[in-house]
Amino acid sequence: MSRFNPTVPVEEYLEDSNVMFYLCDAVTQLLEHKEEYTHFGVVRYFAEYFNSVRNSNHILFREYSYIKATPHNRTSFIRVFWRCYRQIGKSGELLSMQEYRSLLQLLCPDFPMEVVQCAARIVLMDDAIDCLMSFSDFLYAFQLQLFYQEFLDSTLEIYQDLLAGKSPNTVIVPTSTSVEQLPPVAAEEKEEQQQDGVETSTLAQCIEALCDRFKHNYPPRSCMRDILEQNDKVSYYSFLMSLAKHESVNQMIGALPSKADLLIDPEMDQELDKLIAQISVSPGSNSSGSAVGPLKDVQRKASPRRNIHHKRKIEVESDGSTEETDSSEN
Repeated sequence: MSRFNPTVPVEEYLEDSNVMFYLCDAVTQLLEHKEEYTHFGVVRYFAEYFNSVRNSNHILFREYSYIKATPHNRTSFIRVFWRCYRQIGKSGELLSMQEYRSLLQLLCPDFPMEVVQCAARIVLMDDAIDCLMSFSDFLYAFQLQLFYQEFLDSTLEIYQDLLAGKSPNTVIVPTSTSVEQLPPVAAEEKEEQQQDGVETSTLAQCIEALCDRFKHNYPPRSCMRDILEQNDKVSYYSFLMSLAKHESVNQMIGALPSKADLLIDPEMDQELDKLIAQISVSPGSNSSGSAVGPLKDVQRKASPRRNIHHKRKIEVESDGSTEETDSSEN
């Protein structure tokens, strides 16, 4: 939403842009670290803070409650996670759920295990979540889980109600196929349903009703309809995996490039090449230091407070995108 649009009320712009949230956080950070900031000046501090918000560097090393507070924060964190660990996908390595959580905690120390587990279940279809996953599979599933977390939680509740033959916690317009009119599910039928999933037509109806009253972000309705129309029955995690792979969903979030371009980032590659060259010619350099130097430099990009303190700014975001080798991709 453009602040220069005269048809947009001021209150609506402030609410949709979360300006007040960032202003409150900036003041809170200033008061908590005023001894550092008074040396550089309040005006410079606010300029640095909002510049870091614009460049998506502001979420580095912040608490999880801050990361999930706004859509921009979530998008920024997804983008930074991709940029920092893109080389893992480029090398074709497969990592476990615990290893991905460790990488996330380098960027957000209190990042919850629950979110990582949910993303792993999407990739592995809720089966043997201790298996190894490719970077691209995990990344797109993680993006879906983090950005649409509230919607996915509500969808899971609806799915579980449908699976149990209960009326879902959603307002549904009564029809001949409405859940309220479905007969009770026999015990022997429940095990079969858990394997096959639920009727897509009924799930689609419930999701439409959920979107009508939902206050948080949710995937494009057209994408969800397209996925649900492909089969008569669908399981929860197969539905989520299809959403995670859907390019329109990826474009709507706006954090990652298309899968074909996931590992292509000429600007970042050029920066890494320069760092490697500098390390290789330094007197105390060695092969092991050269190998890990670029990744450490990316991981240590500082928050607004650290940027001001060290008098340097290193931008993580760019418009580049990447190519991927996905060993688990069909």
